Amino acid sequence: MSHRVHNFNPGPAALPLPVLEQVQRELIDFQGTGMSILEASHRGKAYEAVHFQAIADLKALVGAGEEWKVLFMGGGASAQFALAPMNLIPQGGFAQYVTTGSWSEAALKEAKKLGDARELYTSGPDHKHVPKSGQVAVDPKAAYVHYTSNNTIYGTEYDGTPEFGHTGNGPGHVPLIADMSSDILSRPIELDRHAVIYAGAQKNLGPSGVAVVWIHQSALERCRGDVPQIWSYRKFAEKDSLLNTPPCFPIYIVGLVARYLLEAGGLTWAKKRNDEKARILYNAIDDSAGFYRGHAEPGSRSQMNVTFRLPTPELEDLFAKQSTAAGLIGLKGHRSVGGMRASIYNAVPLESVQALVGFMQQFRGEHG
Repeated sequence: MSHRVHNFNPGPAALPLPVLEQVQRELIDFQGTGMSILEASHRGKAYEAVHFQAIADLKALVGAGEEWKVLFMGGGASAQFALAPMNLIPQGGFAQYVTTGSWSEAALKEAKKLGDARELYTSGPDHKHVPKSGQVAVDPKAAYVHYTSNNTIYGTEYDGTPEFGHTGNGPGHVPLIADMSSDILSRPIELDRHAVIYAGAQKNLGPSGVAVVWIHQSALERCRGDVPQIWSYRKFAEKDSLLNTPPCFPIYIVGLVARYLLEAGGLTWAKKRNDEKARILYNAIDDSAGFYRGHAEPGSRSQMNVTFRLPTPELEDLFAKQSTAAGLIGLKGHRSVGGMRASIYNAVPLESVQALVGFMQQFRGEHG
């Protein structure tokens, strides 16, 4: 096998090596069919088995019962910014949004084009924290409240499901919608406190090209009937995401990732592993006597995207250049905020984080 770098890219991001090796083995002749899964008909038995096994495994990972549907949709999470309000804001109704970073701001902006979408809370402009439990109270008349669980650009994350009040799936409760694109399957999920969870695949689920949506039956029943079928949650659920030709290859890999996680120990295993990686990296920042400065407030720190600054922009540029030369890829921060960012998703091994910490210590010794 050729040399593999330490991949800290924010997305598309690292995939589990066993999954990549299985894809390699099966690419030319998928399970004795004599053709690649890339060539298989989405109506054929070979792909059908892949499709429904991926759905079953994704439901099993989060503990979803029969009242939940898993949808595979195109357009990534950005498409969901439009599809959620399109489907779930009724005529004369409104939705509320909690904005804690660039992607939740983008979701609100899209929703405003399609209906009455209102900002309930913002952590802007610096987005260093997420709201504390009980700090935000949703209007009980809202069609839903939307939040982003992890903020890749600023490096903040909720420690579990936020408490906004009045949210849930029962009568008289406001449906809770979560964009979990960058921390999905990194830890156990309180699924039944949500009505819809969506995630672009290219961070923790698989490659780019598909978004996965978990949607509760109560939310499907609320969906508007005047949405074109290609954008309709209800129609996709009715057709098991086979309304048209799905993104078969990304779904195949998402299914392999889900199976890999199940066999490794599920989301409890993933959380333990991710907690250890984050602990080591944040300790390196906190123990640097101010040479490295974390962006997020300690109580809101992301376990997936660790953002930090150095004393000067010049040192940050040098850090990015030298870390890349050392095989530590993707550490430059988002262009909108600068600094550094280490994305340590599920598939990033502990050894990569240890290599980064070693480089940080060496760099500080030379330039501190």
